[in-house]
Amino acid sequence: MTVSINAVSPAIAAERLDIQMSSVGVSVLLADLETFLETGQVPPELQPYRFLLNEEVRQALGSKANLNPSASDSLMNDLLQSTNGDRLLHLLQRLIIGSTREDLATAISQAAQQPEGLSLMGILRHYPQAQLKIDLEAAIVLLAQMNQSQQAIEKALEQTLTVPTLPFRHPLDPAAPGTFEVQQQTLAFRDWERDRRISTDLYWSDQHRGALIVLSHGFGADRRFLGYLGEHLASHGFTVAAIEHPGSNLDWLAPLLGGRWIPAEQRSILPTSEFIERPRDVQFLLDELEQLEQRSDRFADLFNTEQVTVIGHSLGGYTALALAGAELDLESLRTFCNRVDQAGLTPAEWLQCTAADLPNNLPVLQDARVAQIIALNPAIGHLFTSESLAQIQIPTIVLSNSEDTITPSIHHQLLPFEQMQTKKYLITAIGATHLSVGTPNTLNESLFDNVFVRERRSGETEPLRQMLKGMSLAFAQQLTPEAANYRPFLGAAYVQSHSTRDLKLRFATDLPSELVTRLKHLEDIHRAIVASPRISTILAAVPIRLEMSRITERWLLLLTLSAVSLAPRRRSTERDDRATRSKVAS
Repeated sequence: MTVSINAVSPAIAAERLDIQMSSVGVSVLLADLETFLETGQVPPELQPYRFLLNEEVRQALGSKANLNPSASDSLMNDLLQSTNGDRLLHLLQRLIIGSTREDLATAISQAAQQPEGLSLMGILRHYPQAQLKIDLEAAIVLLAQMNQSQQAIEKALEQTLTVPTLPFRHPLDPAAPGTFEVQQQTLAFRDWERDRRISTDLYWSDQHRGALIVLSHGFGADRRFLGYLGEHLASHGFTVAAIEHPGSNLDWLAPLLGGRWIPAEQRSILPTSEFIERPRDVQFLLDELEQLEQRSDRFADLFNTEQVTVIGHSLGGYTALALAGAELDLESLRTFCNRVDQAGLTPAEWLQCTAADLPNNLPVLQDARVAQIIALNPAIGHLFTSESLAQIQIPTIVLSNSEDTITPSIHHQLLPFEQMQTKKYLITAIGATHLSVGTPNTLNESLFDNVFVRERRSGETEPLRQMLKGMSLAFAQQLTPEAANYRPFLGAAYVQSHSTRDLKLRFATDLPSELVTRLKHLEDIHRAIVASPRISTILAAVPIRLEMSRITERWLLLLTLSAVSLAPRRRSTERDDRATRSKVAS
């Protein structure tokens, strides 16, 4: 299936689209298509394809990403000179027949600078050639599979993981604030060997007890993303250190977001080294806190660095898993990332393929001081294999949100969870999205109405965060003498008690065999699409309702990921206690 656009000159918008589906051809005025985008009225010539042109498609194709025009040069610079840019432009070249990297860069750059914002139609209008042909087969199959996968997995999760329970009652409420007054302070340490400044928000109380808890944020966020967990756990007597990773935080993306000049060494949206440096950031922090405890009366006996719980979100979930003992499998990752056709990649898979460029002699990232982990929407995908996940030997909680379009649940959480051999717990939030666990005031409100990163409003997801408060506290208490008192909260009755009509929470320690079979079937479809995205092959294997609703969303998201802030642009002033620590960042 191809779409041919004929323009009189590159500076003039195309007037007519020639659409070919199998042996049937149809021609439609571009003005009629634009009318459809504005009003929803399907042109007479496209009535045979009305089943494709639904309201969701119209909204997706007509959606615009409002970019700072000055940011487009930085974006193009990254696209043309980074590994991820090579993959993205390669994909676009497969979709746009006969296109060149230069023409694609020109079209996207010019479209991004338009006052009305970056859109698919804008890119087509600015493509600098007289004729443009788009191959939509791979996109349609991919989007159909995504739609089918999400709907199928949500239904399967609800059916197979629901456990009949009585109303949950317990004299303790682990989600309620504790009785201790919380103190907070920001410390900043300088790792001179790695040339990294590690900022950390500490939460503690004078009645501190128990093990240390480290919070690790995801890509493009900062140490405040899970701040509500830090305050909650500290109010119950735990010491919490919310770390910031300088190579993948909001500050790292700020120059690109604002259109400012980016030094040559910062052209990559996600540096390859981050897959190594993030776990090492945590190791460095534990070393520094141990030394700080020994030389400072103020922090004496505050940090139990021998029994650490790590809680990480997204790329922070990867960080936690690496510290727990899962080893990167570069051979498997390279095999996946080097495939010619990558139309089926999710945003997290695009970013994780950066790790394929790592050298083979990887350092040991496992840290024996880490006693247990919680991985929230972890980015796993092809970073770890079943063999490397089986190396984890400490208690692990995995959270998976069914409507997560950044780290989709099947490939990044559910199947990896099934491959783990340790003591493990799975929480599934049916209806939640990638950022649903974040501190509400750290999220950019535009995300709630954004077609590229569809997020639920904080009011809808508050039950998930309340459950996570209680579950995190109960899990942390397993390293204390209070373990038995909090064990009832590590179960289905407690988790399901926080469910609402639109947000169903489920708990499991193992996945039912019928669910695993279904997951593997969907994974096989995903792999088939990536390897050979041919519509006849996929449609012959499984009945799929064709959906074009995410044609714009999937690859335009990859173009504008750094322009869609995953954390607030408002920054609070750091309070550095330079008198109580060494190696302090200046």
